[in-house]
Amino acid sequence: MPGPGSFLIGEEEKKEVLDVLESGYLFRYGSEGDPDFKHKVATFEKEFAKYIGVNNCIALSSGTGALLACLSALGIGPGDEVIIPGYTFIASISSIIYARAIPVFTEIDESLTMDPYDIEKRITEKTKAIMPVHMLGNPCDMDRIMKIAKKHNLYVIEDACQAAGGEYKDKKLGSIGDIGAFSLNFFKTISAGDGGMVATDDDMLHERAFGFHDQGHKPSRMGVEVGDRSIIGLNFRINELTGAIALAQLRKIEKIISTLHEKKKKLKDAISSVEGIGFRKINDKKECATLLTILFKDAETADRFCKKAGIKTIYHSGWHVYNNMENILGKKMLTEINCPFECPYYGKKVEYSPHMLPKTDDILQRAVNISVGVVDAGLGAGFGISILSSDKEIDDCADKIKNIMADIS
Repeated sequence: MPGPGSFLIGEEEKKEVLDVLESGYLFRYGSEGDPDFKHKVATFEKEFAKYIGVNNCIALSSGTGALLACLSALGIGPGDEVIIPGYTFIASISSIIYARAIPVFTEIDESLTMDPYDIEKRITEKTKAIMPVHMLGNPCDMDRIMKIAKKHNLYVIEDACQAAGGEYKDKKLGSIGDIGAFSLNFFKTISAGDGGMVATDDDMLHERAFGFHDQGHKPSRMGVEVGDRSIIGLNFRINELTGAIALAQLRKIEKIISTLHEKKKKLKDAISSVEGIGFRKINDKKECATLLTILFKDAETADRFCKKAGIKTIYHSGWHVYNNMENILGKKMLTEINCPFECPYYGKKVEYSPHMLPKTDDILQRAVNISVGVVDAGLGAGFGISILSSDKEIDDCADKIKNIMADIS
């Protein structure tokens, strides 16, 4: 059930990996004068920064680690609130909790991303940041979100983990807010099996995120040690093998995105005239096109469609929907002291409930994901096409959708 990049692992990735293996040098740091040091991670960071148009990028071991590094770089912690949509992968929320801040849930709209008109209702004196999630590769309404953030003096952390390669008004996703996070795991646009990336134009945030990801060291591209450790950090580094695969994948990303758009357009055009089918709102035509989301008129119709197709509505699809996050709703921390939910710096009772976002519930009960580049039952997309699908396979998928709609009408 991979993402689009995983379908396209080939000679380019083999070449980059063999370059590292033949050298026998796997650590991300080394001497520029050492011919065995191939600096794949450093090259990937540099090329990714240039690709999305920021000054600084840091490669990490996961998208979760990237989100936690973003939060830590901004100094978000006990007593702070971060606004997050009710439809996102669980890591967006757990990273806030492990920064010891409080996730505050907001509604989505029919783009399946954060509803900007609901955000201001959630802002309190404790709000420190907004975390818009470019869910399923569709950009959030960043103009409105950035305007709200500026008005209330809030940070914006872009969760672009599902959206590498997407754009909003000619800016690459992950480059618009104060700091952005990406994922390189199995299901994402480009993949190294796992991995993440932090991106920012702010040199101070870069230094703090870098220190967090590497035991407090200041930014280094080659040397193992650079000056004194500036903060207490952890280890979220990646090695040269992961960097090699990520580098080869990055060099394919524009081809991946253009192919996804081509495949999605053919499928969408083939079913757009079918009565009873609508689609989610797309906030910019340069979205990632990894999934085609159908919006039905009501939950009953969506359920009947899913039963025939052998899939589930998004509402029932797993740990991307707040209702299904029993560990989050139950505030199930590992420690006896239930920080951050019981915190003297916060001083408020935290209550979550399964149906606290009625608009989000309604939309997700009517929404069905058809795979285009991401084949992931965890997103409800266990049916559709892939980036390698032929025109005939696209037509067959469209015909199946049409036949199901005829049966349930």
